[in-house]
Parts: sequence; structure tokens; C-alpha cells
Amino acid sequence: MNESIAQAVASYRAAILETLEQLHRMPEWGLQEHRTSAHLKAALAAAGIPIQELTETGFVAELTGKEPGLYVGLRADLDALPFIDEAGQTYYAHTCGHDAHATIGLWTLKVLKELELVKRGRVRVIFQPAEERLVGAKLMVEAGAGHLLDELYGVHIRPQQEARLGQAAAALWHRGSTVAESTIKGRPAHGARPHLGVNAIDGAALAVLGVNSLWANPAQQWSAKVTKLAGGGVASNIIPDRAVLTMDLRAESNGLMEEITGKARVACLGAAAAIGGTADFKLLVSVPAAAYDREAIGHLAAAITEVLGPEGLLMPIRSPGSDDFHEFRQANPQLKTAFLALGADATPGLHDPQMTFAPEAVLIGVHILALALARRVAESAG
Repeated sequence: MNESIAQAVASYRAAILETLEQLHRMPEWGLQEHRTSAHLKAALAAAGIPIQELTETGFVAELTGKEPGLYVGLRADLDALPFIDEAGQTYYAHTCGHDAHATIGLWTLKVLKELELVKRGRVRVIFQPAEERLVGAKLMVEAGAGHLLDELYGVHIRPQQEARLGQAAAALWHRGSTVAESTIKGRPAHGARPHLGVNAIDGAALAVLGVNSLWANPAQQWSAKVTKLAGGGVASNIIPDRAVLTMDLRAESNGLMEEITGKARVACLGAAAAIGGTADFKLLVSVPAAAYDREAIGHLAAAITEVLGPEGLLMPIRSPGSDDFHEFRQANPQLKTAFLALGADATPGLHDPQMTFAPEAVLIGVHILALALARRVAESAG
């Protein structure tokens, strides 16, 4: 099986890299991936692979065997990132490798179909929008993308500091991530009579100190920081009655995230109360931390080893970043998951406007995942 997949990937090399280049030239912001989605659907339709549209730009494609077996999936994200150019205009660019992931998803299915490797069970690829906005996976979950799946695998290229080309890990341990906002409310007054007002900026300053001073178990990775602060109005002689803080909170476990989120809330509400004001605290967006299945990690590790050799298999990678892939398991705790951290020599780093990576990594990703998914359905008995 491994040899036939290797030969197929080699024979399709030029076509796979052409797909990557095509997707790279059509970067689109989350929930706006219309061209990307249409391009992938057309390629799948041409290959005779059925699709099911679930959201405006998100869809799934599936191969079904004639015998019962496992239902395994692969998540591939689609969106690019926004940047501001020197003229102040917004533009979009693939600087996190989602063009690579979408290419891998498409060609994994095409190779499996070409070689007729799904004789039992089912293989589904979830083409997911809006990962960068941390809302796409939840939308796809709600639309049924993960329904009935037994196992689900993810993939993401890695910066060269974590994994070089020809290396990969079977688990990428993302942190939970929460963006929270607190509005401090005071009372306006003339700047000459501050004692008649309640300065919301004073409360915001205390809240910043409170968030930056909170503590959790140092044996676990976590962080809490204020990333935006806005207060005051047009006139500088008015005591401001409103200030807004935005916080970025991260933790390696969902339990720890609940703890630091609770402490940040207390810091903001307490700071407002200390100046005689009030505050609210709300979560703008939140994604869970990684929670993988040991057995699924083992299956993926075996495929990595067979493709790259024992020297190419890395230990699980712990990342301070987050990914909404984990919404699928959050919605279904019985779902077995693992995540391919694919070495790609990405430099200087993800989300950098100048980010580049080795295209060869896409070929390796198709090889590993086609082998892993084909093995899982071939070994299953329903």
C-alpha cells in the first residue's frame, strides 16, 4: 500500500504543486472563501468525488466503501489572513499554509480514489472556512460535518524552528485560546472637577494591572495579557466615563482556561468597583485546548515512520498557538483525534507577510495522510 501511494504521489507531483500554486493565488478571508471553495469543488467533481455543501463556503467530500467499516475524517482549512499595505489598503495572503492544507485534503482523496483504497468504511475530508477567525469549525460542527465520524485527523505545516522538511509529529498540542472584553463604566465630569466624576480610565489601568498580575500553576503553560485598550472621547477636558479592554488568554488545558478566565473577570469587575464604577466581562471568541486520543496518535505516527523513516518522526510538539480543529472533539468527546505537525521549513514564521515554505511538504503530507486513512479503513471491520 505504501509503495503504491508513493508512486501515485510521485506521478501527480506536477499537478499537486499546480493546485498549491493556484490556491496560493486566490487568498480569501474567513467566510469569504468563495473562489477557493469553487475551485476545490470543481476539482473534486472532475474526479468523480461527491461533495456536500454545509455552509456558504464550507463543505465535505467523501469516499464510501462497499463494506462496513470505520468512518475516518481529515480537516483541511481554507482561509487566508488580512494585512495592511503601505498605502493603508487591506490585502489578503496565505501566510499560515492553509493553501497547503486544502491541497493536501484534495489530493489525499484523489489518490485514495485513484488507487481504490477505500473498499470498506468511509473517508471524509472536511473543507473548513474561517479557522483564523476561530469560528469556522464550530459552524461546520453545527452543520453536521463531524456527524458519525469515528476518527478525525488534522494537519498544519510547521515553522522551521519546530520541524524541518522531512520531519513530522503525530500530535500538535495547541493551547486553548480566549478573547475576552471588559467595558469599564464611570461617570463623566468636567476636567476641572474630577471629584464629581468617575474616571473609567483609572479603572481600566487597575484592570490591566490585575490581569497582568493574576497567577495560575506555573507547571502548566498559560498567559493572560491585555492587547487593546480604548478610552476617552474627542475632548481632553472631560472625565471619561467609558473604557474598553480586550484580553488574550491562553492555557494548555480547558480546566486551566476556566481558571484564568475567571480570575481575569474578577480583576476587571474588582477594578471598576475600586473606583466606584461598574464593569461587564464577556467572551468574544473561545476555542478549546487540544485533547487527542493515544490510539489515533499511534496510527498517525506509524504512517509518518513508514513514509519518513524513524528519524523523521518527532516527539509531539507543544505549541502556544490555538486551532479551532478541537471544536470537533469538544462537540463529541468520543471522537478519536490526532494532528499531523508537518515539517515544511516555513520561514521566517507563520502569519508573517513574507512567510514561505518548501512545497515538497505538500507531497509528503498527501503521502502520510493517504496512507494513514487508507490503513484505518482497511483494518476496520465495522
